[in-house]
Amino acid sequence: MPADTSPTGLRVIVTGAAGGIGRALVETLAACDCRVGAADVAEPPPDGAVATAAFDVSDAGAAADGVASLVEQLGGCDAIVANAGVVDTIHRAERFPEKAWRRDLETNLSGAFHVTKAAFGALADSGDGRVVLVSSVAAEIGLPGQAAYGASKAGIVGLARTLAAEWASRGVRCNVVMPGMIATPKVLAMPEDLRDALTDAIPLGRLGATEELAGAVCFLLSPAAAYVTGTVLRVDGGFGLAGTAMVGGRRR
Repeated sequence: MPADTSPTGLRVIVTGAAGGIGRALVETLAACDCRVGAADVAEPPPDGAVATAAFDVSDAGAAADGVASLVEQLGGCDAIVANAGVVDTIHRAERFPEKAWRRDLETNLSGAFHVTKAAFGALADSGDGRVVLVSSVAAEIGLPGQAAYGASKAGIVGLARTLAAEWASRGVRCNVVMPGMIATPKVLAMPEDLRDALTDAIPLGRLGATEELAGAVCFLLSPAAAYVTGTVLRVDGGFGLAGTAMVGGRRR
């Protein structure tokens, strides 16, 4: 019999749960009969969460307390999806403000480290822990104006591979999903000409749905991915393929 591709019955913590991707993650995991702990800095949690916590992932102490609260509410933790991040900081590199640089790095990269570190004990105790860190194609292709975002999302890959190597002996797998242009509210709010230009650079010719990204995360949390760790799963419609990922490029 093939391994199950659904992460049924897991206790999962999702950060950045109030955003477009976060809401899809919570709803999809809940539909798989997972018990979901939803964390966000301030926004109300989405439907489907059975536990909630509000904290800033960039604050190590707050992240440790928030994760501990969610673990207690869930009665343990089998998986964590580190999705919280800042995406809309735009500056040319030579004019990038120090404060904005630190905010992006501390939220996107340090934040992922803080929550996974805080969850390690519970993940190891579960006997089959799973971590999924959310990166971005910006980690590999470079997006002008987003030096901090690209650097932070590239760091996610190095972090995940290190955790995978260190924590495998404790039964914890760690992987990365690398989304491209996903139809979140922020992407849909882009000026139409910019959004069209970006869509033209996607070989599949459309934006990805948040549910499609959530499906990829579910696969990595499922029994079917039990022998997968330290890997990067691209969910980008081909956006990152050489020669195609350029604003204004044309599909052929």
